Amino acid sequence: MQFGIFTVGDVTTDPTTGHTPSENERIKATLAIAQKVEEVGLDVFATGEHHNPPFVPSSPTTLLGYIAAKTEKIILSTATTLITTNDPVKIAEDFAMLQHIADGRVDITLGRGNTGPVYPWFGKDIRQGIPLALENYALLRRLWREESVDWSGEFRTPLQGFQSTPRPLDDVPPFVWHGSIRSPEIAEQAAFYGDGFFANHIFWPASHTQKMVGFYRQRFEHYGHGTAEQAIVGLGGQVFMRKNSQDAVNDFRPYFNNAPVYGHGPSLEEFTEQTPLTVGSPQQVIDRTLAFRDYVGDYQRQLFLMDHAGLPLKTVLEQLDLLGEEVVPVLRKEFAKNRPASVPDAPTHESLKAAAAAAASVSTAAERAEINTSATATKEA
Repeated sequence: MQFGIFTVGDVTTDPTTGHTPSENERIKATLAIAQKVEEVGLDVFATGEHHNPPFVPSSPTTLLGYIAAKTEKIILSTATTLITTNDPVKIAEDFAMLQHIADGRVDITLGRGNTGPVYPWFGKDIRQGIPLALENYALLRRLWREESVDWSGEFRTPLQGFQSTPRPLDDVPPFVWHGSIRSPEIAEQAAFYGDGFFANHIFWPASHTQKMVGFYRQRFEHYGHGTAEQAIVGLGGQVFMRKNSQDAVNDFRPYFNNAPVYGHGPSLEEFTEQTPLTVGSPQQVIDRTLAFRDYVGDYQRQLFLMDHAGLPLKTVLEQLDLLGEEVVPVLRKEFAKNRPASVPDAPTHESLKAAAAAAASVSTAAERAEINTSATATKEA
């Protein structure tokens, strides 16, 4: 099972000091956080994609390319790559390039995003959000798997004999997660292709996440990719920790109360009761996170949001120390207990490469057997 961090890259005023970081400060802080993720022994760093204030990550592959040069082990991913408003050709080429730079330590989470105005900014219609997601991904898959693509569709100009460059590293495309908060159509899309499904799992109650993941698992099995328990599931989540739980509540409350995404609404206590937000001691985070398995089953990836709402870099790095030293080692051990052998590990470039080689070997063996059978029949005749 993989553990890591995802960031939305918000530029938010620290309510305890009144300091608003510059865009440069926020970007440099994100780079420091990513390198800390590797230092404390986590597996994944993922960035969102936004094209509007107060967010800064408008160019995920630029950000991840720098991080690739500064790290050696962590998987570089996205919390959302906008499949609706980005050209699939550009996605195919950018992430294949990133694969080569990072020696395969790359995967991608595709989604529609949560900012309506982004659609007209890129010449798209938000009312076509789902059809755009479906058509653009169908093209993206072909661009990664076929050297020459002839294609026509509704939302972009046709392609004739087009070759995306560079080709995916080792001819193995990045593993794809389809991310969604509320759209069963996206869970269906993930299941249809046998891809991963990433449930954001931040703002909605456990019952909603349970339904979305359950639907994806059911459809994954329906399309013949394996049993429901073999479907590839990732969850988001958000935590704030201190050694003492009351200190965590006291320290985080002003950030929660003023955060643009959930401030000025339910109280901190109401929000933590109704959603997976966990504010408390490391043990409370462990207990709450382990309980996710009770309603989604054994899953493959857990990413936490920890650098939002104006929290200063120093505090975020302290959070990562606690996560890496006290929380994740226990989660790894406990999630491994009673995990059925049939549940797959989280996909990596190496595991996908090995699977492709095994499939090619089986295909070659079958072709040889067919040739031998044909030769024998001819000889007997």
